[in-house]
Amino acid sequence: MSDNQGLRLEAVHICLGERVLVALDAHVRRGETLTVMGPSGSGKSTLLAYLGGFLDPAFTASGRVIVDGIDLTRLQAEKRHAGILFQDPLLFPHLSVADNIAIAIPEDVHGRKQRRALAEAALDDAGLSDFGDRDPETLSGGQKARVALQRVLASRPRLLLLDEPFSKLDANLRDQTRQLVFDRARRAGLPVVLVTHDEDDARAAGGQVHKVDPA
Repeated sequence: MSDNQGLRLEAVHICLGERVLVALDAHVRRGETLTVMGPSGSGKSTLLAYLGGFLDPAFTASGRVIVDGIDLTRLQAEKRHAGILFQDPLLFPHLSVADNIAIAIPEDVHGRKQRRALAEAALDDAGLSDFGDRDPETLSGGQKARVALQRVLASRPRLLLLDEPFSKLDANLRDQTRQLVFDRARRAGLPVVLVTHDEDDARAAGGQVHKVDPA
């Protein structure tokens, strides 16, 4: 694998006033995960906001974000193609389960029938075949998390950002969902940045760990 591939964070500094929240250099290869750990309020989620292109202007940031040789730093959020999973699955309640995935499929896939077929294949891959016509509110927490993951992957992201997506699941579902997320990220060859305060998340992710100091 070329050194150009994956995610490079070059001299990334994020500050709030005079206080440095994040100072980081890293290379996250395709299929690997960088875990950023710290307690709530330490500023670790600001790194995801910077990578995704939606950092609040209250913060100042410098450094470069490069994916597969493409400098994302000056691109608008929608041009960065960063897939993000949050603590809550954020499924659209007015859409069916399949349509929640289909809405994320890039516009170069034409026709409702083809988009629906891709959404159904994604559900089958997540062990949710025959769930396509369901109301998202009828799903369990673990099922919602799987749909959210498949929606992100359907968008063909350049990188995957994980903002404590396992924290609201019970212990058994947490283990299953971790395994699914990291397996699918490896299979898709995506560089991953996970922020968490949970040591078990970091162990499941493997790879590099960067600790953010408490506020």
